[in-house]
Amino acid sequence: MSDFSRWLLHEDQKEVFDALFATVLAIVFLGLSALVLWPTGKAMISFRLAQGYWVFCIVMYPVISLTILLQRLFRVDMDSHFDAFVISNLVTTGFLLAGWSAYAVLAVQGFAVDASTWVTVLLYVIGFLSTFVAFHIVSTLYPGSAYRLVNPPLAFASFIIFSIWPAGARLLYGWFFNLFKCLTPGGGPRGGREHFVADILTSLAIDMN
Repeated sequence: MSDFSRWLLHEDQKEVFDALFATVLAIVFLGLSALVLWPTGKAMISFRLAQGYWVFCIVMYPVISLTILLQRLFRVDMDSHFDAFVISNLVTTGFLLAGWSAYAVLAVQGFAVDASTWVTVLLYVIGFLSTFVAFHIVSTLYPGSAYRLVNPPLAFASFIIFSIWPAGARLLYGWFFNLFKCLTPGGGPRGGREHFVADILTSLAIDMN
């Protein structure tokens, strides 16, 4: 075992290992998804999911920061109010993962409009698996056993529910997707480096009209 491997696997570097694992998992998942879907002409959903993961990572930090701020405001911490601390974190992670499930369902629907039955099933399977990657992204900041026990079933269940009831995804998270759409009035593809971020944010507003 190399020095780097020993360093990475050391208990003190668990956060680094989790972040690296989530990054590699996302890259491998997106690459395999694109490869599998390439013959169907739907490989671009991998790019759409990659955009979503990027924005998901950005949005995750202010949402978690708000949770920490509220916890400090109400003096909720692990020592004095352990149950309330864990529950508030579960609410935060649940909100984030359910939001990803809503995004993934709407992305799948957008690509499945003219797809055959078996391609549609394949798209939904990829969307379902994408929630597992989102879980690992969230776990880089919430690695506790309680979160690892509750969050995967929650992410999977929310994807299934939103797949059956896509209107629920728009009802609960449409305002959030439209928030990003409002940042780029006029919509549509735009050229230039200065619009790159804006185009990615706009892509979150899938089928919101």
